[in-house]
Amino acid sequence: MPAAIRKTIPHVVLLLYVAVILIPFAIVVFSSLKESNAEVASHPLGFPKELFFDNYVKAWKQAKINVYFFNSLYISLSAAAAGVLLASATAFALTRMKFLRTSKWIYQFVLIGMLIPGNVLFISQYILIQKMGILNTHMALLLPYTAGAIPFSILLISAFMRSVPAELEEAAIVDGLSSQGLFFRIILPLTVPALVTVFIINYLGNWNEYLLSNFFISTDSLKTLPTGMVGFRDAYQTNYPLICTGIVFSVLPVVVLYAFLQKKIIEGLTAGSVKG
Repeated sequence: MPAAIRKTIPHVVLLLYVAVILIPFAIVVFSSLKESNAEVASHPLGFPKELFFDNYVKAWKQAKINVYFFNSLYISLSAAAAGVLLASATAFALTRMKFLRTSKWIYQFVLIGMLIPGNVLFISQYILIQKMGILNTHMALLLPYTAGAIPFSILLISAFMRSVPAELEEAAIVDGLSSQGLFFRIILPLTVPALVTVFIINYLGNWNEYLLSNFFISTDSLKTLPTGMVGFRDAYQTNYPLICTGIVFSVLPVVVLYAFLQKKIIEGLTAGSVKG
């Protein structure tokens, strides 16, 4: 087989894969801009005859997509930020504080959390949230989201922190920096790529989470976008353009975020694994 063909085949396969992924999303976007079910049914793959943006206005205001959207945004950002802060502090203690003789055991214990599927803990989490009196509040989601992300976050951030030269730490201590100063002024700035990666991954996971938000939140005004979309689908199941509009609202923020920050995600993952 000629070398040119061998080089072309992988690119063709990747293009086919991209087409399989993007074509369904393109159909949803085109359908959201169409005026009626008849137009969607007659030209499912075609461009809309006229761009009909009223679907977005109706879905955003009348169908309360705006409420679900901002609930998801607030919970996802807050839980991701809290997870990064707790994981980075824990990783600093386990990797840079030599006086912790049991740090290896603590590290292994934390990583055990990655071996336990989240669904297995659902009943115990529900009982705990209920006894804490925060069921049907946003705290019922913030706490599990933050705690569930800590094991993976510590794994990634620890690998990056181990790559920081010990000479920097020794020089900072000689200059009189405390443990807090060393953490905030030296270690944390040097681990920004890993922190950004962890934040984005946790944010995407929180944004797409459905099981806990479905059972822990029952008040409609407190629901997140994944659970709100279920009621939205039931209310407008015969209006295909409006259903597609709701799908676009739920997917677009994640797609845009990953499209602009995918380089940071890859840099954080590879840098931590190579240097550590």
